[in-house]
Parts: sequence; structure tokens; C-alpha cells
Amino acid sequence: MSRQQRRREYSTDSLERTPSDDLHYQGMLRALEGRKDERDRVQKKTFTKWVNKHLIKTQRHVNDLYEDLRDGHNLISLLEVLSGETLPRERGRMRFHKLQNVQMALDFLRRRQVKLVNIRNDDIADGNPKLTLGLIWTIILHFQVSCSISDIQVNGQSDDMSAKEKLLLWSQRMADGYSGVRCDNFTTSWRDGKLFNAVIHKHEPRFIDMGKVYRQTNLENLEQAFSVAERELGVTRLLDPEDVDVPHPDEKSIITYVSSLYDAMPRVPDVQDGVKANELELHWQEYYELVTVLLQWIRHQAHIFEEKKFPSSYEEIEILWRQFLKFKETKLPAKQSDKSRSTHLYQSFESAVHAGQVKVPPGYHPTDVEKEWGRLQVSILERERLLRIELERLERLQQIVSKVQTESGMCEEQINQTESLLQTDIRLLSAGKPAQHTAEVERDLDKADGMIRLLFNDVQLLKDGRHLQAEQMYRRVYRLHERLVNLRSDYNLRLKPSVSTASHVSITQISQKSVQRARPELDEVTLRYAQDLLSWVEENQRRIDTAEWGIDLPSVESQLGSHRGLHQTIEDFRAKIERARTDESQLSPASKGTYRDYLGKLDLQYNRLLNSSKSRLRNLDQLYNFVSAATKELMWLNDKEEEEVNYDWSERNTNMTAKKENYSGLMRELEFREKKINDIQATGDRLIKDGHPGKKTVEEFSAALQTKWSWILQVCCCIETHLRENTAYFQFFADVRDAEQRMKKMQETMKKKYTCDRSTTATRLEDLLQDAVEEREQLNEFKSDIAGLTNRAKSIVQLKPRDPTSPSRGKLPVQAVCDFKQMEITMHKGDECTLINNSQPFRWKVLNRSGNEAVVPSICFLVPPVNKEAVESVSSLDAGQQQTQALWQKLHADLRSLLSWQYLMKDIHLIRSWNITTLKTMKSDEYQLMLRNLQMHYQDFLRDSRDSRLF
Repeated sequence: MSRQQRRREYSTDSLERTPSDDLHYQGMLRALEGRKDERDRVQKKTFTKWVNKHLIKTQRHVNDLYEDLRDGHNLISLLEVLSGETLPRERGRMRFHKLQNVQMALDFLRRRQVKLVNIRNDDIADGNPKLTLGLIWTIILHFQVSCSISDIQVNGQSDDMSAKEKLLLWSQRMADGYSGVRCDNFTTSWRDGKLFNAVIHKHEPRFIDMGKVYRQTNLENLEQAFSVAERELGVTRLLDPEDVDVPHPDEKSIITYVSSLYDAMPRVPDVQDGVKANELELHWQEYYELVTVLLQWIRHQAHIFEEKKFPSSYEEIEILWRQFLKFKETKLPAKQSDKSRSTHLYQSFESAVHAGQVKVPPGYHPTDVEKEWGRLQVSILERERLLRIELERLERLQQIVSKVQTESGMCEEQINQTESLLQTDIRLLSAGKPAQHTAEVERDLDKADGMIRLLFNDVQLLKDGRHLQAEQMYRRVYRLHERLVNLRSDYNLRLKPSVSTASHVSITQISQKSVQRARPELDEVTLRYAQDLLSWVEENQRRIDTAEWGIDLPSVESQLGSHRGLHQTIEDFRAKIERARTDESQLSPASKGTYRDYLGKLDLQYNRLLNSSKSRLRNLDQLYNFVSAATKELMWLNDKEEEEVNYDWSERNTNMTAKKENYSGLMRELEFREKKINDIQATGDRLIKDGHPGKKTVEEFSAALQTKWSWILQVCCCIETHLRENTAYFQFFADVRDAEQRMKKMQETMKKKYTCDRSTTATRLEDLLQDAVEEREQLNEFKSDIAGLTNRAKSIVQLKPRDPTSPSRGKLPVQAVCDFKQMEITMHKGDECTLINNSQPFRWKVLNRSGNEAVVPSICFLVPPVNKEAVESVSSLDAGQQQTQALWQKLHADLRSLLSWQYLMKDIHLIRSWNITTLKTMKSDEYQLMLRNLQMHYQDFLRDSRDSRLF
């Protein structure tokens, strides 16, 4: 009966099936059969690769596992490679020879205590797929898994664990500490490839980027793990990604591959404290992965923020600004939390780092993370500053665009109205009637001319600012200007009387003869063009003469950018002057003299303007370089000030070792920065000495830099003081705790060691009394230690006021540890002040001796002794020492009384042992000596037992 028939009979024994039930059942059976076929396919592929991995040593190769093992030769060769032994074999090709070879292989396995269940030689010789796979799996399990995994030792685990269970435990240990990676089995746990990568990463972190693993697809992770294992570890690629990334990966295939990975990796030594080592490893791995991802993120963001090229349109820069604000509000706080978590994780195994148990790679120390974070903060501040500047600049330019659009519309209406009036008068003249709007037309033309001049100035600002619509606005204004020129020509030719009065003073100076020339309108337009050029030069000269220099980096940068555009325009302006020179040939002889006068004046004014522009550009470049360098150093000093002023010096922060390392790093950075700051100050002094026109800005930045530098040096004085005092504080309380433990241990030892009764022998009591005398010396030393702690307690500062959860009650005296000066208050190092409010941990409200109140950084103060907690802890310790002394005296008295009692009882027992014969033979002196000893021991006992609780 087939398996399916048995299943059907079993399924219909107890209940009736409906057609739909049968269909569902048949579908389920088909699914199971399909899964089995897929499993066999994967196993065949994996086992074939595994067999070939070993057969390559004998120059053999298997293409089809079922077919190529049938003659037994490949099977025998495989066992020879695995065992290192030589097996006999039949050389013939008949079926008999094949069966013999397979049987030899099976017999060899049985001699090696390998269990073969229902596998006969004819099954393999006939190429039975199921049994062939079963045989190879048995060989793998014995030679690969069991032999290799036998050396896995896991504390607390049973010694009779199977090889599979041990391999699973090893895999779980390798996966410890990796977020989102669990090893529960040898099937689905390995599907996404993360576990394979984690095992390789645990063995050698440089081979795998776990941050990348968490972002990749399952197939990408599997491909990466198998490729790296093959390339770096020499592990044969037994699996293919598509065979593992399935709902039910084949267990045997994965066990085969994982055991190969285990073979390729050095053994993990056993540890005495397995739980502790496992926890340490878990914390280290979590820290390493967290810091790896964090550093990658920090450097990526810093690289993005270093990009100084921004979009040209206001809309795009506004989107960029919103994205930046979102980054600060959401992503940055999340990464700040990750940074804090990494610090806490590091603290959990910091002692292991100092002990050499954990080696932190370069760049992975919390101080390295802080440095990278500091650089990111600087780049964020710089990005925000540049974005704000660019946003404000484009916003101003956008306002100018709106203004140009509005005013050009108004100007166009003005020109339309003027054109209408002009056409009306021309029609009147053509009809022989006098013109009625001559004065109004001339007034409107002059008004439109003024509006267009202002519009051209605005358009120049757009060009200087490289606005996207600058060219569009220029063409719009230029078209208005062309219409105005045409209208003025029509007015001069057709409406203006033959002897007209020019609207500009310079035109009135032209003689009547020049007006009566053949082409008066051409002379007037050319002369007006020259006058317009001269007006433009004079206007920009005034603009340069009255221009500001800027008070900070954004404004200086804005002035420099604006003037660069203006300077380029001024240089390009020379072409217009050359064009004006060529126009001279078109003038009538009467106008040429006046025109040459204009050109001479234009040359003179233009050369002055060009020199002024060059000088301003040079000065702006110098000012920008100075202000930029000074701003960079000021930002760095501000960051360091903020970092140090906001450092937690309360008793919650006990890690003074890390702070000392951080402070040493700060001092090295200050030494490096001092030269740069001195160079900047020297540059500023030189600019002031040379009479730089922006010297007010230079003086302000020089003063700010000097002030900030002096302040950071004062902050360093504060840090040194707090490091010294806080170190003494934490060391004192650590010593107090050690003394308490020592005292407790002494008391327990004395009670246990010196508690005796009447059964204790005299010899033992004598030894204990000798030990007690030595113990007393230790007690005296301990008393001296407590005396030292008592003296130290008087100099321990108070740290509780630095905790905002412990608000100060009343006025608490504080002492300044540096010089500090601001508008509200001035104090010097050593001055006593009064703490009024400590609700803000890093900003205290204090009152100085002069009665001035101000909020001052709390780093500037220490709360001087007496520390009540320190004094009370020593007092408690002193009371405990007295109790210990009393305990020693009591136990010592008991020991002495017991020893006296033992001596007395020894005398009594001796006397009781006497008989008449003993007394007759005893000399008188011996008898008297014994009685004296009895009397003496009795007196000793009465004396020693007086303070004993035992008698």
C-alpha cells in the first residue's frame, strides 16, 4: 500500500469528507510533495558541492550525485580523504563490482560507529535519490559536523548535547549583540542573510559592513555573505542565495554550510564567567554597530552640509530650508539619542577596556564620536547660516522682482498715455491746428525717463545677485526704454517747435546753428546718450563712495558678492564708452565740440570709478578673508565654550578619567588654534594700521576674538579646578565605601575566627590570641586611615547643589574659580558670592559682595566645604571603627578567659589524677610548685574572666 493510500485511509476512518474537504486535502498533499521535491533539489546541489570540495584532492569530480556514486569509486575516494585512510576497492565495471565497492564503503562507516539506517549497497548502486542523500548527510554529520563541533563548550550546558544543538548554540553566541538578528533554528533564521553576515562580522568586523547589511535585500545579504566567506575565509560556496531566500530553507544544507563556516574560524576559548563574558560581548557588539552606523551617518551629513552650492530660485531654496528644519527637529534628536546610548554602552564595559579585555579600534572611542559630532554641529551651524543668508538674499531679490514687475507696469501705462497724447497732437498738427499737450507730453516723457532709470538700477541689482529672472526683467525694462526713445524722437521731430528748448541744461548750451542742422534729432539723441552714460558713472561713483562694508560675515559676504557683480558691470561699461566714441562721426560739425567735452568728462569720471571699484573690491576681499577666518575661530570657540559650560559637574557624572582625556584633547586643540588666532589678530592689526576703510568691523572682530580667547582660557582654569575637586570628591567617597567594606569584612572575620567555646584547645587559643594581637595592629592602621579620611572630609566640595533636582534652600556661599565680567557683575578668582537660584544646572543666579545679581555659568563656581554628607559618612565610619574595636576587645577577653580556664582546668585535672602513691613519691618542691601554679592560674582566670561573657 502506498503512502498516499495509507494517508487517505487514515483520513477517512473517523469522519465523512465533503468534496471541498477532499479538494483542500489534495491541495495540501500536493504542496507538501512540492516542498519535499524542492528540499531534495537543494540538498542534492549542496551535497554535490560539498563532495566535490573534498574530491578535488583526488582529481575526481561529481556531476550528478545520484549517478556518479553508483560504482562506489567516488564514495570510497571521499571516505579516504575524510578519514586519511586507504580503503580497498574493486576495479571491475560489472554490477557485482559496484555493489562490492559500495559495501566496502558502508562497512567502513559502520566500523567508525556511524549509524546507517536502512541503507543497503543496492540502494546506492541503483541511484536511489532519497537514500543517496541520506548517506551523504550521514557522512557530513559524522565527519563535518560532529567532529568539528565536538570542541564547542558553553558554560552551563549539558555535556550530552547533540552536534546540531552545539552548533546552534555557537551560532546563537555569534549572533549575540546584533540588533534584529536571532538564531532560533537552521531554517528561517538564516533566510534574510543577516545571520550569515553577523557570524562573519563577529569573526572579523573588517570583512562586513553591518550598516550596509541592514539596508540590503535578502538576496543581496546572502550573496555578500557567501562571496566574502569564499574570498576571505576559503569556505566553499555550498549554497546559492535563491535556495535560501525561500519560505522553508533546507535545514541540512544550512547546517552543512554553517559547520563549514565554523571550521574556517578560530575557536572561541572558554571563559570562567560565561554569563559575564557573554554580556560584555553583547554590549561591545551593540556599541560597535551603533557607533559604526552613527559615524557613517555623521560623516555623510557633514559631507552634505559642506556643499555650498545652492539652487538659484527662491522656491527651491525655501524647500531646502524646510528640509533642513525638519532634519534638525526629527533626525538630529534621534541621532543625539543614539550618541547618548553609545556613551552609556561604553560605560558598561569601560573597565574591560582599561583591563585590556576589549580593544576599541581607532576612531571608535566616545571622544572620537564627540569630535565627529562636534564637526557635524559646526557644519550644521554653517549650513544654517549660509541657508539663512541665501534665503534672505533671494527673498530681497524676489521683492525687487515684484517691485520691477509692478513699476514697469506703471511705467508702461505712463508711456501708453504719453503715446496717446502725442498721437493726438500730431493729428491736430496735420489738420493745421495747434498742438494742445506739448508741455504735458514733455513732462510725461521726463517722468517715464526717471522711472526707467530707477528700474535699470533695480535690474542691475538682480544681475549682481544672479537672479534667474534678471535677464527677463532687463529685457522688459529695455523694451520700455526703446519705446521711450522712439516717443522722444517723434516728439522732437514732429511736435517740438523748430527752435525747441532742451529739457537738460547741457542741451540748452547748444547754439541755434546746431539746432537748425539737417538732422537735429540725431544730434540730440546722441548727446542725450552721452549724458546718460555720464549720469550712470556719477551715480555708481556715489554708490561706491557711500557703500557699507558690513558688520559680520553674512553682510560682508553680501557686500562682496554685490560689488563683484557691480565691478564686472563697470568693466563691461567700457564697451559703451567706445561705442559713444564711434557715434561722434555721425554728429554735425556744430555738435562735435560739445560732444568731445562730454567724452572727456566721461573718460575722467569713468577712470575714477574703475579705480574706486578696484580698490573697494580689494578691500572687501581682505575684509572677507579676515572676517571669515575670525568667524570660523569664533564659532569653534563658541562650540567649545558651550560644550564645557554645559558639562555636568554634578555627582551624577563620575567618569573623571574620560573628562581628563577630553580636557587633554582640548588643550592640544587650543595649542593648535592659538597660532591661527595669533595670525588672524596680526592680520587685523595690519589692516587697522594700513587704514582699511572697514577698520571698525576689523576692530570689533579682533576685540571679540581676544575676549572669547581670554574667556576660553578662564574656562580651562575652571575645568582644571573641577577636575581636581571632583576627582578628590569621588575618590573620597570611593575610599569611604572601601573602608566600610573593609570594616564589615573585618567584623565578619573576627566573629567567625575568634568566636570559641570551652571545647577549644589551649594550643588553638594561644594561636588565636597571637593572631588577635596582629589584628589589633591592623585595627590601629585602620583607625589611622579613618583619621586621614576625617581630615580629607573637611576639604571635600559640595556637588549636590549642581543637581537641579536638589534646589538650594536659603543662600548658599559659593567661590569663584575664575575671573568673570559682564555688564551686571564683575568677580575675580577666589571671590565669595552667594547662590540664590540653582534651578538651571548650568546657569546660576548669584549675588556678589557688591550686592549685584546676575546669571553666571555655574562652571565659574565651586560650592566650598564643609560637605555635610562627607563629614557624616566619616563620622559613621568612625563609629563603626569604635564598634569594631569594642568587638575585638570583647572577643579578645573571651579568648583570654578561655585560655586561663584551660590552664586552670589542666592543673585541676592533673591534681585530680594524683593518688597516694603519686603524693608519696612527689618531692615537696614539685608539690609546692603545682599548688602555686594552681593558685596563679586561678587568679589569672578570675582576672581574665571578669570582662568575658562566657563565664
